[in-house]
Amino acid sequence: MAKVLGVGGVFFKSGNPTALGQWYRDHLGMAVGEYGADFVPATMPDKGMTVWCPFAEDTQYFSPSEKDFMFNLVVDDLAEALKQVVAGGGQQVGEIVKESYGHFGWFLDPEGNKVELWQPM
Repeated sequence: MAKVLGVGGVFFKSGNPTALGQWYRDHLGMAVGEYGADFVPATMPDKGMTVWCPFAEDTQYFSPSEKDFMFNLVVDDLAEALKQVVAGGGQQVGEIVKESYGHFGWFLDPEGNKVELWQPM
């Protein structure tokens, strides 16, 4: 049987892909180009990973976004990343949560997409 080796990308619709990509470049330092941003395994922190996880249809975890998805970005400095996002017009959602495997924070981007930021331990 053929096996899945990992997540190859996250693709979603945008009202203005160029402007949204530029916003992520300006406020989270993503190297966004013509085909989005590429991440290579070597840039992930030790014990960093990509998670694929379906949620129940009635989950509130993506709230207050109205979208049917949420994506997670790995960051090197969660508190600073959230400050940058808010300074750029994003809306922080809730407070930072500290777990044994890392710290998490959330925000809504300019198009109302909920994004989870994860700083691994």
